[in-house]
Amino acid sequence: MRLYRQLNSLSASPPLGRAVTIGAYDGLHVGHRAILAELGRQASAARLTTTVVSFEPMPREFFAQGDPPARLTRFREKFELLRELGIDELYCPTFRAIRHLNPEAFIDELLVAGLNTRCVVVGEDFRFAVQRSGDVAALRHAGERHGFSVTGVAPIDWNGRRVSSSDIRLALGAGDLDTARGMLGRDYSMSGRVVRGLGLGRKLGFPTANVSLRRRQTPVDGIFAARVTGLGDAPLDGVASVGTRPTVGGEKPLLEVYIFDFDRDIYGQQITVQFVERLREERKYADLDAMVEQIHADVAAARAALAA
Repeated sequence: MRLYRQLNSLSASPPLGRAVTIGAYDGLHVGHRAILAELGRQASAARLTTTVVSFEPMPREFFAQGDPPARLTRFREKFELLRELGIDELYCPTFRAIRHLNPEAFIDELLVAGLNTRCVVVGEDFRFAVQRSGDVAALRHAGERHGFSVTGVAPIDWNGRRVSSSDIRLALGAGDLDTARGMLGRDYSMSGRVVRGLGLGRKLGFPTANVSLRRRQTPVDGIFAARVTGLGDAPLDGVASVGTRPTVGGEKPLLEVYIFDFDRDIYGQQITVQFVERLREERKYADLDAMVEQIHADVAAARAALAA
């Protein structure tokens, strides 16, 4: 999949044009995947290039800088998921660069002149441009003038609830991994590079892989039964912690994972931690002995959950 950050880098348009979808696509949940599947069908039928238009930061992050919503997927995670789904291109300008565009300019400058759009596939409640003033009806009206089709895809329900990134955040924040899993179509996961920590886990007999979250807000916290990918052909079982580690005076949220029956140097490697079951909340202990006793209980609980 090719990544573009500037519109002028897309000037060499595919001969037959592009099939385009637009959105934050945070989490790439089952509703997003329904849109992308329809995009792929239309692109294949007309031999078009599939292009996802997204923005950094996400609009909701931009307008809520003091208290932004927790990201489900960092930019790299989104890129990898889109590539796995077979998307040809990701065009991701800064939101600041396009936030001033009204619907007409958004369509004329970006979709028509910039992308040579032949079809647009979005959610049927899609809004765009300054103050969310554009909608699917405006896209269809413009499509009649410029020669591109517009398809609005109906939302997907899961257990009677509409699937949305917002509801997934709420489920994860409440520790309801079953709902999050159903709406995502997979276990919720976080990816990152293994960094050096204080080495305390190794001294206590539980060496952990530390992953910097690189998020201003995290959608999960607590202790989890988890699986780790990126270190071999098969996932590895473990127990993961997301939090500030109050017992040892931590302040910055960190993802740590103790991988069962594993002893390799993996500093600098990229791993993905899949959250399978939330075991408990993070706690502050009176001393390290009490914390170690709880870690033993967490490992036993995680092994049982993963075996089930």
